[in-house]
Amino acid sequence: MFKVFFLQAGGFGDQKGMIFMFGALVVMYVFLILPQKRKAKKEKQFRTELKKGIKVVTTSGIHGKIAEINDTNNTVVIETGAGKIKFERAAISMDLTQRYLDK
Repeated sequence: MFKVFFLQAGGFGDQKGMIFMFGALVVMYVFLILPQKRKAKKEKQFRTELKKGIKVVTTSGIHGKIAEINDTNNTVVIETGAGKIKFERAAISMDLTQRYLDK
C-alpha cells in the first residue's frame, strides 16, 4: 500500500563537497581575513609609536605636527596653521615626515 523510499547519501560525492567547502574557507581566510588582521596590527603599532614633532595627517584630512601626546586618555595635540587642535590618537591616519624628507 505505502511505498517507502530510503534516500542514501552518496559516499564520495559528499566528500568532494566537504573538501570544496574547506578549500573555500581556507582561501577566504588567506585572501580576506589575514590581510585585514595584518593591516589592523600595523595601524595599531603606528599609533603606539607616535612621537612629538612628527608631521601627520588625520582621518579628516588635517595636516599638522604633533605638539603634545597624552598617554593617559589617548589624545594628541596637533599644531596646524590655524592653531593647536586636540584629537584622539585613533584619528591619526598617516605619517608625513618621511614624505617631506624624500623631497
